[in-house]
Amino acid sequence: MALVSHSQKDTNETYTFSSRPRPVENRSKYREPPTEKAISSNYGNIMYDRRVIRGNTYAQRFMSAMVQDDLVEIQRQQEIRRRAVARKKKSREPLRSATPEAVEGRKHNVVQTELYLEELSCIIDVSHTECQTDPLLDRPASPLFIPTKSGEDVATQVEEGELFDFDREVQPLLEVLVGKTIEQSLLEVMEEEELARLRAQQRAFEELRNAELAEVQRLQEQERRRRQEKERRIAQQRETLKREQETVEKIAARAYTHHYLADLVPTVFKSLKTHGFFHDPVEKDIETNFFPWLMAEVHSNLDKRNTARQLLDTIIQDVVQKKLPLYTQMESQQDDK
Repeated sequence: MALVSHSQKDTNETYTFSSRPRPVENRSKYREPPTEKAISSNYGNIMYDRRVIRGNTYAQRFMSAMVQDDLVEIQRQQEIRRRAVARKKKSREPLRSATPEAVEGRKHNVVQTELYLEELSCIIDVSHTECQTDPLLDRPASPLFIPTKSGEDVATQVEEGELFDFDREVQPLLEVLVGKTIEQSLLEVMEEEELARLRAQQRAFEELRNAELAEVQRLQEQERRRRQEKERRIAQQRETLKREQETVEKIAARAYTHHYLADLVPTVFKSLKTHGFFHDPVEKDIETNFFPWLMAEVHSNLDKRNTARQLLDTIIQDVVQKKLPLYTQMESQQDDK
């Protein structure tokens, strides 16, 4: 037997709770991290759910009071934010020294401090008016009106099966749970099979990729060997052409040398022979020994002959000079006769 207690109040103010059965949420095919929405929608304990009101239903908090508290909190936060912004703006302004307040019994007047005074013709008439508000104190917020309890609590007897039939009420939930469980199991099995097929496809793709990489490496190595062989053949051909060019240049130089030296050897031998590098010993002995001696003897004989002639001329000159007066005298005697 189950007892349900209620009070003699308006049904609109009585707290009631009802919840329709919800199916289990579908899981995604692939495992993903839960989102904030999914986390916030799942409550592990209804004692911490704000929608569930605990305690005496007469002292429940109405939604109007909750909304009022939220508005007061929002206004307080806005006032704090406004003060912070004003404080920040004030801190950014440059600091300026203000004019000190006037002493008691005096007041400040506006005085021109420029070099040249000018007449102030536009004077605005100012009048002061004051008003006084009624002295009122800040009144706190009015308390929430809670009507006083009236009437008496009574009990109602409920027979078994009148209020709740477990088999009839639970059967749809059980069917939903079993169906969702079977569906989730099938989805998990299909997911595992699909993952197995994906892994097999990945393995096949990896094998194909490895084979293609091996083929690419083989082709690259083949291309590298061909390129090296081509470069080696080109270097050999260039070396062969260089050697042939050098051989042709050497042959041309040799032919030009032979042609140039064809008349050079006889000319050299002739010149050497002219300069005495090639000579006959007898001729050389005659030229070096006999001719000098002969020339010396000839010069000696010629010198002796010249000396004898000079001596004879001297003797003749002396004799003539000695005989000249005699001849002159004899000639003069003959002229006298």
